[in-house]
Formats: sequence, structure tokens, C-alpha cells
Amino acid sequence: MDTIVALCKRRGFVYASSEIYGGLNGFFDYGPLGSELRRNIRNAWWEDMVHRRDDIVGLDCSIISHPKVWEASGHIQGFSDPMVDCKESKQRYRADQLFFAPVRIHDGQLLTTGETTLETDSVIIKGDSQQSITGSITVIGYVSAIESERTNDELLDKAKDLKRKLGKRGELLALEVRDMTQVQPGEEKEIPSPATGKPGSLTPPRDFNLMFQTYVGALRDESGVAYLRPETAQGMFFNFKNVVDTTRVKLPFGVAQIGRSFRNEITPRNFIFRSREFEQMEMEYFIHPEADWQKEHRAWIDWCKNWLVSIGLPAEMLSEYDHPKAKLAFYSRGTTDIMFSYPFGVQELWGIAARGDYDLQQHIKHSGKMLEYFDEATKTKVIPHVIEPAVGVDRIFLAVLCSAYYEDVVEGEKRTVLRLHPRLAPIKAGIFPLVKNKPELLARAEGLYKKLKRRWNVFWDTGGAIGRRYRRMDEIGTPFCITVDFETIEKDGTVTLRERDSTKQVRLSEDELIAHLSREIDGV
Repeated sequence: MDTIVALCKRRGFVYASSEIYGGLNGFFDYGPLGSELRRNIRNAWWEDMVHRRDDIVGLDCSIISHPKVWEASGHIQGFSDPMVDCKESKQRYRADQLFFAPVRIHDGQLLTTGETTLETDSVIIKGDSQQSITGSITVIGYVSAIESERTNDELLDKAKDLKRKLGKRGELLALEVRDMTQVQPGEEKEIPSPATGKPGSLTPPRDFNLMFQTYVGALRDESGVAYLRPETAQGMFFNFKNVVDTTRVKLPFGVAQIGRSFRNEITPRNFIFRSREFEQMEMEYFIHPEADWQKEHRAWIDWCKNWLVSIGLPAEMLSEYDHPKAKLAFYSRGTTDIMFSYPFGVQELWGIAARGDYDLQQHIKHSGKMLEYFDEATKTKVIPHVIEPAVGVDRIFLAVLCSAYYEDVVEGEKRTVLRLHPRLAPIKAGIFPLVKNKPELLARAEGLYKKLKRRWNVFWDTGGAIGRRYRRMDEIGTPFCITVDFETIEKDGTVTLRERDSTKQVRLSEDELIAHLSREIDGV
């Protein structure tokens, strides 16, 4: 992950926000290349989700809404994460991201039968309960660690260090790892803070509302309280009647939106994966209450996975996670997350939820306005149910970079390359005159550059050897490099097109070049 972060800073994809003042945790700025990649992700999603479908329309709602919106949605009462504070360091952690385990040793023998095994080196017990331990078991203390790609390894290292420091004999038993939402009464005083290592310095978990509060108008009292939206979805619900009344949509239909959201995350982490200001791409797909919601839900899971593959994410890095019924919200019929294998672990990329009619019913209840749809077939009014695919632009951005990053060797030289899909690549092609001291050649190359610039974001580069120019383009994911050389001006007018991933080169006429770029970049 450090390699990706360094590349983002070095090549102008992502900067820490307000960096000259020390930065602000959980906020990021997107540089020249990052802003292009981000825009291309948004545009690709909008084109495929809205423009290329007949059943979905777009919306763009304000960031600040009437505060009653968030009462209706339940965000004011229940949009919170349990937090834990370190009383010594004053650091704050999300309780479900802070893990601990009692460190247990035994001084006898571990007897096993069947398939049950013990790997004392890594402290892992496999199999069922067909095991018994002779001798005594002693808890010598607790260890803790913040969630990361190596949480288990860190806890194990700390357990071994604790055993060594205390001079205890015996073998370590498997660590029973829990997060701080599962802490039992009396355990808080034994669990050390990750910041200080001091037991008893952590507070019990308590709720912390994640919404950013602000004020609208001149007064700074309760009458002016408002919130930066924590999600874009609610705008599509409270505008449901507006959309139905002003368009010719028919069930089933969707309303899509791309926009900024804000959550006061307790512990932003993993670069741009979890931040306090982010951009969402959400769509609410309204279906008849008697429709087969499971069929619709499955169809949208498949659509989302296929779309991710279409923009270059490897299918083998994607998986699905079905939320267990016990953990679903009371109104939810089912939620499936499309997961991605990030360098820090398999994490949620895209959530597809079957939310029933809960949201519309809540806004009907709190606003007193009927948000219903007249069904022409039955001549009745219904409250539609909804399927919600919701994904973060920033998470796709990070997934795209992580899956595209490669290091290989070309002509005996190490090369860093981003194998970005041409549709997403910030710069579509580099235009290179072979030399910069021949006016006729420069003029021909500049003419081609200006022509391509009218259709795509292309880059003009005359500095250094051609090989060096190729490497610069490879590292930022530019899929094509076009060289105007002496054959162009002295023979048949063809140029050299070099493809990034294979490094193969072909000569094409100008018309052939434009047709090839259109197919590869725009799919036409």
C-alpha cells in the first residue's frame, strides 16, 4: 500500500489536503492526474447507468437539506459508531476496529483427536472441540491492535513479547480475538491502549454521531442547526414525487445521483478508502411492491460486478458477501456487498441493498406528504419498494490503482506501469515528435496533437529520449504513445503507435489511428 500512496503523491494523483499546514486527517485533494481519473470513473458510471439505459434518470441534490430529512431517515437518532477513547493519549478509536485478546498459556499437554491440530508457532487451533488440555491455563494479560492488514500478526507478536517480558513458561494458546464492541464487564481495566500499551486507559464504548453539524442563517442556536449530508440517497427519496410528476418514468425505474458526502469518521484509515469527505455514486431502483425483489436484487448485483470488470478490475479480485439476517437493519430484506481484495485485505467496494419501502414511508410519516405511484395496470396507488446499489468513487479509484499497478522489465530495464483501462486513463495518448530540431516534423506532430486534443485528453512531450518518454507515460497509465518520425514526413505519412501493456508498435495512417483510438477508448 505504501507503494501506491507514494506513486499517488509523486505523479499527482492524490495529495494530503492542506499539506503545507500539516494536513487534515481524513481529507484528500486530487491532483491533475487524480482529478482526471476520478472524472473518468464518474463519467463511465453515469454513461452506463443513466445514458445507456431507458429506465433510469439523474438527479443532483444540494449537500445541505432540511434537518427533518435526517430525522426521518434515522440519521440523527441512530447514525453513530461506538467509539473508545484512550485517556492517556487522547486518541479515539472505532470500537469495531480496535481488537484485543487475552493471552493464555498452558503448562501441560494439548491432546488432540480426529482432524484437530495445533500450530503452536502461529498459535492457531484448527478443527472441532475434540481436544483436551492437561495441566493449568493461565491468563497472563491482554494485547490490543488497531485493524489493519496484519492485525492478527501484530497481536501474536505482542502476545509473544508479553510472555517473554513476564518470564512465563508454557505454550501460548490460540488467541481468541474480539473487537471492543464485544468487551465483557471488567475486561476494560485489563486491555492496554494501542497508543500507550497501558492497561485500563481505554474508556468503555459509547456512541458517536458521524454527521457534521453546521448552521444555516445568522443565528447560532437550535433553530439554525443543519447537517452536511452523510449520504446522497435521501435526496432521491424526498424528490420521488417530483421525479414522477415531471418525467414519464414507469415502474420499475431508477433515480441516480453522484455527489459529495461527509462523515465524521472516528479513525479514517487506509488512505482514501475511509475518509471524512468522499464522493458517492448511488442509484435507487424503485420496483412494484409485489415484484420479485430477490430477482431484481440479484440482477443488480450482477450488473454491478459486470460493470466493475468492464472498467478493468480483475474478476478474480472480486467476491460477494451476504449480510447475515441477524445483522440486517430491521427494514432490510437483504444486502450483498461486492468485495475487493485491497492490499490491506478484502473490503467492501459496492453495497447492493433491498430496502423495502422503509425510506418512502418514513418521509411520508415525517412530512405529511404522500409519496406514491399510480399503477396504471391496477388503477391503484402504491408505495414502491427499492433496490439500492451504492458505491464510493474513491473506493473504485483506489481499487483501480491497486489492480492496475505492475512492475516488469522492458529491454532490460525495470518499469513501473499502471495498466489502466483506456476508458479511465487520465491521459489517453502521448504525442511525441522524434526530434525537436526539425521544424517540419514538429509541425506535423503538433497538428496531430491539436486534432486529437479536440476529442481526448492527450499529452505533448518533446523532452528526452523516446524510451524515457515511454516510461513516463507508462507510470501514469497512458495506454498509447504516438511518435511522429522521419517516415511520417518523408514517406507514407504513417505514425508509430505504441501500446502500453505489450509495448508492441505498429504503423498507422492518421485515419487508421483515429479509428483505432475510438475503438479502444470509447468503444465505438
